[in-house]
Order: sequence, then structure tokens, then C-alpha cells
Amino acid sequence: MTDTPSLPEHLTTNEREALFPLPDPALAGLRARLVQQADDAGLVEVAYRTLDTPVGPLLLAATAQGLVRVAFEREGFDAVLAALATRVSPRVLEAPRRLDEAAAELEEYFTGARRRFDLPLDRALSTGFREKVQRVLPRIDYGSTRSYKEIAELVGSPRAVRAVGTACATNPLPIVVPCHRVLRTDGALGGYIGGLDAKTALLTLERTA
Repeated sequence: MTDTPSLPEHLTTNEREALFPLPDPALAGLRARLVQQADDAGLVEVAYRTLDTPVGPLLLAATAQGLVRVAFEREGFDAVLAALATRVSPRVLEAPRRLDEAAAELEEYFTGARRRFDLPLDRALSTGFREKVQRVLPRIDYGSTRSYKEIAELVGSPRAVRAVGTACATNPLPIVVPCHRVLRTDGALGGYIGGLDAKTALLTLERTA
């Protein structure tokens, strides 16, 4: 009778996967169960997923309080996740189900079916004057625009036009908090965290919806 060869006692995960490969669906199912178990145990403090959109892939991240970050691909998703781990919590994990509602509302927005978002927001990444500015941006009606100067006046700091521009440029929740609706006084686009092509696309979408 031939003895069954024994395996080395100390195999790495990669070595075990090479010896006993699982089909992709099995790996996906296993990962989904592990993610759900971690979420159920309260081990996931920042959940994230990506979403394909007409302005390119977006990264969506949320805490238990609500949506905390929307990032464009040009920002570098790895850098965004690293910043979330530093500024919010190191317990960051890809857990798409946590972002289903946010993804659904964004998809409705891009089809023209949604004109305002009803998502809970976590403003942990904004403080002081920047947060004050970002909180008034949703007051700008869908399809409308305001100037940086008008926003400065709205928040009671008419001379803080440059600071308003900075608050818009550092908005951690673009699209959902519509900083794309803020333009220069002369009507020029100004800057945008997602790039001017994305800003133009969003404004065009809203004008034609």
C-alpha cells in the first residue's frame, strides 16, 4: 500500500492556493462570506466599492454614519483609500453591499431620473469654513449654477471668494454635494476635482435632462 505524501506543515496562503486552486466563483463566494462576517462583527468601519459612470469610474466609501467619500479615478483610488485609513479608520474593506443605495442613486442621477440625493452623509473629512461652504452647495438647484462670489455671500463671508474656491476644490463628496455647479464670476468653469471634462459633462447632463 502506497503512503499518501504529506504536505509541508508551513505553507503560505499563496502556496496552498497553487496546490488547491479554487474556481473563480468559489473564491468570489468565499470572499463575499468573509466580508459579510467582518461587517456583521463590526470590523469594517469604512466600506468601499467602485462604480462605472459616464464620467469614468468612481470610488464610493461609507461609514456607519453615511457616505464619506466619492472619488474620481484621476485622484488615484489607492491614495484615496490610504487617506481614508489615516483620517477615518484603518478598518477599510471593499464591501459593495454597503454602498448599494449610493450606487443606485448615482446611476439614477446619470440617467437623468434623479435631481437630488437622499443619502446620509458623513462629513468627517470636512471641517470649519470648508464644511460650512459644502453644506450650502446642495441648495443650488439642479441645472442651475452660482458663482464663487455668490456662495461666499451666502455663507456670510463676501470677501472669502478664494476660500470658497478651496472648499469646492477639496469637497470629499463631489456630485452628491454639487460643487460642479459653482463657476467663476465671469462664467468660466474654474477648477474641479474630477477635471474640467467631468465638470462640463455634469453641467451638460443637468441642462439637458
